[in-house]
Amino acid sequence: MSFIRRLIFNLWYFQSPPWDTGITPPELVEYINAHPPGRALDLGCGTGTNVIALAKAGWQVIGIDFAYRAILMGRKKARQAGVQVDLCAGDVIQLDALSGKFDLILDIGCFHSLSEHDRLAYIHNLDKLLAERGDFLMYAFFKQPGGADTGLLALDLDNLANRFKLVNRKDGIERGQRPSAWFTYRR
Repeated sequence: MSFIRRLIFNLWYFQSPPWDTGITPPELVEYINAHPPGRALDLGCGTGTNVIALAKAGWQVIGIDFAYRAILMGRKKARQAGVQVDLCAGDVIQLDALSGKFDLILDIGCFHSLSEHDRLAYIHNLDKLLAERGDFLMYAFFKQPGGADTGLLALDLDNLANRFKLVNRKDGIERGQRPSAWFTYRR
C-alpha cells in the first residue's frame, strides 16, 4: 500500500471512519456463539471492536492494523473493557513475527483493499498461520466495473479455494451500495 494511502487511512482516525462503526457484526457474534474459544487473529482490526468482542467471549486475540492511531484507540478501548488483547501496528502481509497457529483468522474489510500481489502474500500467510480445522472468516465487497481499485475478484476466490474449503458464503450489499459477502473458509 502506498505511503499516501496509509497516511489517508491514519488521518481518518482523527475523525470517525465510516468503516469503524464500533459494532460487532451479527455474523461474528453468531460465529462466537457457535464455536468454543481458542486463539484468534484479526487482520485489519481498526480500533479493536471485534478483538474486544472475541476476548470477552474467552478468546486469546491478536489484532493487527497499519493505522497506528487506530491501534492506540483500540488499546484504550480494551483497557476500558477490562480485557487482555494484543494490538499491534503492522502490515497484514508481513506477519513473520507471529508464531503458532490460530483457530480463527478474521478479516472484515482488509483483504479487498490489498493489491493483487499483496493478496497472494496474504493468502500465503493464512496458509501458514491457520490451524488444522481452523476458520478464516472474511467480509469483503466485490470490485465493480469502472469503480474504485479495491474490491474482491473472482481470481481471489479461486486462490482461496485452492488452499481452503469454502464452508459458507452469505451475499449482501455493502452499505446499500455494492455487492459484498461474508465467507467462511476452513483448513
